[in-house]
Amino acid sequence: MTCETFKHFKLHPQLQNDCIEIVDLPLCKLLLCNDSAYPWFILVPRVEDLQDIYQLDWQQQQQFLNESSMLSELLMAEYQGDKMNVAALGNVVSQLHIHHVVRFKNDASWPKPIWGQQALTPYSDDEIQQIKNNLAAKISTVLRH
Repeated sequence: MTCETFKHFKLHPQLQNDCIEIVDLPLCKLLLCNDSAYPWFILVPRVEDLQDIYQLDWQQQQQFLNESSMLSELLMAEYQGDKMNVAALGNVVSQLHIHHVVRFKNDASWPKPIWGQQALTPYSDDEIQQIKNNLAAKISTVLRH
């Protein structure tokens, strides 16, 4: 991907409001949803005017799948969850974004979806910084290899 690919990309205001930016991957921006009830991360392909995965070109679709799989594997190793939920809904925020939520059989919403089950519980600044540093370092290591 070239810098030209991402030149006009702007993150949707709702995602800016609800999430913390962690790191830019080769295609996607990685966000942390500011809800400490779940390890909940969001990948947003940095391509403008997308609503669905099929709108990515073939190479971008392959890159997205690689980034999504890498993130899922890292999160499951980090959080030792029971299940990885990956979803692209877009009913409220139309900009293509893909949720990656580590689920536990003892979490507050199990086995239901997490949406609308309870009020968001924001992270502290220290928790955000710790997650940001930890994940950015692990992702950087994976991308170097």
